[in-house]
Amino acid sequence: MSEFRTVQSWVLQRLGHQCRSPELFVSALTHRSFGGKHNERLEFLGDVVLSFVVSEWLYRTFPEADEGLLTRYRAHLVNGETLADLAVQVGLGDRLNLGGGELKSGGFRRRSILADALEALFGALYLDGGVEAAKRCIEPLLQSRVQALPSLVALKDSKTRLQERLQGVGLPLPVYTVEAVSGEPHEQVFRVRCEIAAQGLVTQGIGPSRRRAEQLAAEEALGRLA
Repeated sequence: MSEFRTVQSWVLQRLGHQCRSPELFVSALTHRSFGGKHNERLEFLGDVVLSFVVSEWLYRTFPEADEGLLTRYRAHLVNGETLADLAVQVGLGDRLNLGGGELKSGGFRRRSILADALEALFGALYLDGGVEAAKRCIEPLLQSRVQALPSLVALKDSKTRLQERLQGVGLPLPVYTVEAVSGEPHEQVFRVRCEIAAQGLVTQGIGPSRRRAEQLAAEEALGRLA
């Protein structure tokens, strides 16, 4: 019972929601490594809830935007990096129930675990209070990011811009290769090679994920093609 009260207090303080079914939120904050009822089913639901809330919000906020721009805006807002940042912002890692192995390996800092748990919380919010409760939590968390959304051109990532640039002059697409992965599981560093054979150009990107390293390698290639 004390765990329920603690979680109720945390959810009210950090998310502004008064829990009616605190057991939902205990499950949302429980990783499968802990045993018992964990958060994977709630994560599945929360992913859909988040996508709907953001889609409807963007539809209302940008009445002149076409489907393509709305889709790009949603992808910019609804992704693992953003969710992990928001999870850190609300201090979610301190409330996670993790198994001994995950605790020892720093699972409470692992960005994928944080992002998944935040989605699980959104699922719990929906079940506990409906769509309106989810909106009241999600929109304030993303408000500043929605206000700072870039133009469509700026929104295109480096890999997309590099691909379009090469296609525009009839050149083959670049080839990305992971050259090395180092570091602990929760703090991995990826080194990726980007090769544009037709130009004899090779660049490298180093980042906390393969995707980020690829983007950095593409960004360098764009600069060298200028």
